Amino acid sequence: MIAQMAGGICGAGLVKGLQKTPFQVLGGATNTVSADFSIGTGLAAEIIGTFFLVYVVYSATDAKRKARDSHVPVLAPLPIGLAVLVVHLATIPITGCGINPARSFGPAALWNHQQAWDDQWIFWVGPFIGATLAAAFHQFVIRALPLGSHFLFPTMSGSMSISGRKLETKLSG
Repeated sequence: MIAQMAGGICGAGLVKGLQKTPFQVLGGATNTVSADFSIGTGLAAEIIGTFFLVYVVYSATDAKRKARDSHVPVLAPLPIGLAVLVVHLATIPITGCGINPARSFGPAALWNHQQAWDDQWIFWVGPFIGATLAAAFHQFVIRALPLGSHFLFPTMSGSMSISGRKLETKLSG
């Protein structure tokens, strides 16, 4: 965490050193909740965006999932990259797309205006809640499923009768 914070500050420092005027004019690239949205909407956007990204990362890199779905080759960078794209497209108009406290902290620390600090808590609380919910969902719901089962269509076997005829059904999800 400390290394990420230092990286966020160094990255923002590099931008500030190379592009002083744009850095000041554009607010140091700090994340803030857009004036068109409420604080609650900004917090929800950060929670949902981080949940989505972290869930995709867990799902794309889970060794148990690979064993269960070995017939489908998983290229982890592709779904992760698409998740980052989707989250950015959805949250940039609302919050500037924080989803990483270190990325939000670095520019705020170097720009150091009150506007940068007013919404800073959203870019810490939102990602921590979203990541925690994604980890819990993945661990206690998705990984808890037995091998061979599917989340929405569980494996079933049995028999049923239609119009007096006995039909054997063997559905495997």
